[in-house]
Amino acid sequence: MAEIKDFLLEQEREGLLRTLKPISCRQNSKIKINNKEYIDFSSNNYLGLSGHPKLIAASKEALDKYGTSSSASRLLSGDSDLCHKLEEKIACLKNKESALVFNSGFQANLGIISALFGAGDGIFSDRLNHASIIDGVMLSGARIFRFKHNDIEHLERLLKEERNKFKNALIITETIFSMDGDRAPLKELVVLKEKYNCQIFIDEAHATGIFGKNGSGVAEEDGLSEKIDFIMGTFGKALGGFGAYLAASKQTLDYLINTCRSFIYSTALPPAIIASNIAALDLLKEEPWRRDKLLESADYFRAGLANKGFEIKGCSQIIPVIIGDNFKTIELANKLQDKGYWVLPVRPPTVPKGQARLRFSLSVNHDKEILDKLIKAISSISSGRVL
Repeated sequence: MAEIKDFLLEQEREGLLRTLKPISCRQNSKIKINNKEYIDFSSNNYLGLSGHPKLIAASKEALDKYGTSSSASRLLSGDSDLCHKLEEKIACLKNKESALVFNSGFQANLGIISALFGAGDGIFSDRLNHASIIDGVMLSGARIFRFKHNDIEHLERLLKEERNKFKNALIITETIFSMDGDRAPLKELVVLKEKYNCQIFIDEAHATGIFGKNGSGVAEEDGLSEKIDFIMGTFGKALGGFGAYLAASKQTLDYLINTCRSFIYSTALPPAIIASNIAALDLLKEEPWRRDKLLESADYFRAGLANKGFEIKGCSQIIPVIIGDNFKTIELANKLQDKGYWVLPVRPPTVPKGQARLRFSLSVNHDKEILDKLIKAISSISSGRVL
């Protein structure tokens, strides 16, 4: 079709065309592409758990017992004792009455939001929320109001003007934002939730396993778990597995089991994946040093880049370096790849126009020696100038 060809040509002209790059091997923080080894700074394997012996052993044991597939949705014969064990552990970690496992973060947000809210409801969503949240809101048919990123004053103005027009209202945000690496003002959001009689939904995908005394996330760290109505998160990032969850009241989850299409009509996660997720939750208790080391390394790397004059954002393990121009960002990423660092350019529409960036996603396997060499490489490539 001519429209497809024109689209691809336009993407290429703007420096926005994406392509797939298959990886042939992954070990710790290193990957191999086209027989060349790179240190990976694009993975969400923050705690380095995806290759942990305990996760692998749990997966193998489940393979022997259950086979490779759940072979059905959970409402048919795809349910298992492993699913329920995982949900009990998540509910405990998140300090909630119950939990429900989904096949991916995107499926979770899409299905949960559209099942719980609909026409006649109002949803107040942070402007930088993930695409899955946006799509879930659009699918729900609820009226959406997008407040400026982390802007409490703007949100309150919207609530004052619009809240009383709706029977149900929801405030929804990520707790750690995937592209900026910054943190939601959760305490202030809870104040507005209570002041304007709303519910609040948080996406802890990039916070679970990393923040809080027990690795539960930002809600735990801020002491707000009991005040949050819906806590969603994923297993495929810091926990080194796959899938997602919602922690909430039992009544809410009973309702979703009967209404949420992305849950009802999906084959359940493979038992081996569920078993590895359980093992990962156990490791949060057994090896808390991982999250401590990760955040210490992130602070070190962020400070090192700032000292070299780069424009950076964030306060987490996600550290974006803002370049601005699409082609300059691609060029810098390519030169870093030539030096053995797998760093990718993030461009519009994933980020706003003029905000193209290199997004460094740190792992516990990135020690200070690696980070020092990377800072030196970035500085030498850019000749010590802020691009």
